[in-house]
Amino acid sequence: MAITVLRLGHRPARDKRISTHVGLVARAFGADNLFYSGLKDSSLEDSIHGVARQWGGSFGVAHVRDWRALIRDWKGKSVHLTMYGMPLQKRMGQIRKVSDLLIVVGGEKVPPDVYRMADWNVSITSQPHSEVAGLAVFLHEYFQGRELEKKYMGARKRVIPQARGKRLV
Repeated sequence: MAITVLRLGHRPARDKRISTHVGLVARAFGADNLFYSGLKDSSLEDSIHGVARQWGGSFGVAHVRDWRALIRDWKGKSVHLTMYGMPLQKRMGQIRKVSDLLIVVGGEKVPPDVYRMADWNVSITSQPHSEVAGLAVFLHEYFQGRELEKKYMGARKRVIPQARGKRLV
């Protein structure tokens, strides 16, 4: 089973932090890969790869030129996170049955093709919100909270939980 996130329409000058946060959330909440469309950004890729090297686990990041071909040719199913879709709680049972899932999150204005091409258009809430928050909630629901206990192999850094202060080994 693999979970891949597709971030649409990355614009380095405007989206650097948001796209990085999409990648960080995808990794921390259990996804395996991040693809992004828009402008290629080596610093985005280096940043996320650097986190994976320091904090462990394997996580792939790659730019895709043709997101339509990626969605069209995807071997599993795709879910587009949008405030206009069907409520998450009404679709999650079906979505969890899929072995290879592509999660599409917007960037700039989402092209109408995405709505037609996705197997599911799912809303986290029908109110405006961040794609980062939507992805986090989706993955948390998908994994039923188990992602919060995930262990990352090969980590150079690890947090030791503390009631107060910070401890890092």
